[in-house]
Amino acid sequence: MKLFYLFVVFYFAGIETVLAQVGSSVGKDSLVTQRYFYNKEYSDIYKENGDLSYISPRGELSGPIKYVINGRITKTYMILAIPESPVAFAMVPDFTVKVIDERSAGVRTPDLKLGGTLYFRLSQSLKNYKYATLKFTHHSNGQDGEALNPDGTINVKTGNFSTNYLTVGYNFGNRTKPLNSIYYTLNHYGGFEWHKWFNYEKALTHDYGFTRVLYDFSLRRYVKQKENWRANVGVNYAVNPMDNYDAFAIKKRLNVETSFNYSFPFMNNVFLMAAVGYYGEDPYNIYYRNKYSYLRLGISTGL
Repeated sequence: MKLFYLFVVFYFAGIETVLAQVGSSVGKDSLVTQRYFYNKEYSDIYKENGDLSYISPRGELSGPIKYVINGRITKTYMILAIPESPVAFAMVPDFTVKVIDERSAGVRTPDLKLGGTLYFRLSQSLKNYKYATLKFTHHSNGQDGEALNPDGTINVKTGNFSTNYLTVGYNFGNRTKPLNSIYYTLNHYGGFEWHKWFNYEKALTHDYGFTRVLYDFSLRRYVKQKENWRANVGVNYAVNPMDNYDAFAIKKRLNVETSFNYSFPFMNNVFLMAAVGYYGEDPYNIYYRNKYSYLRLGISTGL
């Protein structure tokens, strides 16, 4: 009988041990599953927060140069996005061309940006997401002529433009509760752009915004999971020393743009676009000395 009681004790002690191990295993599996889920879903957030591509007939209206059409193509290619890791990596090409309204309808010095972005997920929430980014970008125009003409003006026909830079950024946002299959997202981005560690065209020295503070905001409306419209505001300001421009020379240092993108129900990730803005420093490579207000109309897409 004593042997029977001893067997019963060992049996139930063993059951408790096994159950504890199973519970621990289930808990670990649950945490791993959660991490997999959030890492995967954040990859979609990274891509959705990328800039929109667009086609704009007549380009920047009211600008100093008349164009036939302007176009921008950019896309986020997620090269590394494994569920096991909160860190992801993407290649982000960004190409802009402007067809000048002249006899040959030429594309003068196309704007080429190619780089990579590291993403660091900082939250396990999808409704209130947070992540950091580190980008490296090469920016050039494919030309190799002298950047300056003999008289000191910019050579906008064949002048070389090249620079490389890092951008450190922080993204956060939140999604409202759905009401009748409609919800909104508020999305923020703050960043700091730095060029001086890398090679650049020497003609830009003391004449170009090498160090910029960045802020972007967007409000987006979704109907049945489809993005219905997107309102964007983007501001950046050059803070590095420049010849002939003090720290408060807003007309030179400030770039700002507000845009509204609307998608009809029959459109698939395509929007009608209207944008207004001001360039204190035209971001279209060798044209950086141009300063002007503009209106841009066209079609945009998240590709």
